[in-house]
Amino acid sequence: MSRREEGGFTLLELLVAVAIFAVVAAAAYGGLSSVLHSDARLDEHSRALAQLQLGLQLIQRDLLQASPRGARDQYGDTELPFVSGPAPERLFSLTREGWPNPAALPRSDLARVAYELEGDQLVRVAWPEVDRAPGTEPTSTVILGGVDTVDLRYMDAQRNWHDEWPPLGAPPDAAKRPPRAVELVIGHRRWGRVRRLFGLPG
Repeated sequence: MSRREEGGFTLLELLVAVAIFAVVAAAAYGGLSSVLHSDARLDEHSRALAQLQLGLQLIQRDLLQASPRGARDQYGDTELPFVSGPAPERLFSLTREGWPNPAALPRSDLARVAYELEGDQLVRVAWPEVDRAPGTEPTSTVILGGVDTVDLRYMDAQRNWHDEWPPLGAPPDAAKRPPRAVELVIGHRRWGRVRRLFGLPG
């Protein structure tokens, strides 16, 4: 029997085996790292898409339940049922029906809500009372981040589009009614231009 057969592997063979194992391990780790990175990006993409969809659904629910009921602010001034602005950050505000009351509290099912653009965040503001008392604090909820611009148009009963509501020069009875439809165009950093058309009741 030769000395090589008695001694097992040579040092060179061990070095070659270790080198092959290192190459295979590096390739396997690279593949696993790529899969994990892709999975993380897909998860982030899914969360961002879900946030966009939920935000648009919330806006749709508010608009679909728009009410012709006006409101009073904390200073006693009258607010129209639906009005755009007036401040640059305030997009629009409206009175909506169907405010859930699972605890059967002694209150109306109406609520006053508004949408504002604060920096790059689209925010929903809700008041617990349509006619607000002094000191009434609203609840603010960020529904979408990464927003660059928000453009709105409003359709009247004659299917004409306007950049504000109520339209300039609208008769008093028309000014007290919500628009027939609202077109919303969001300029978003991730999704680009997102356009939605919402029909309102009536």
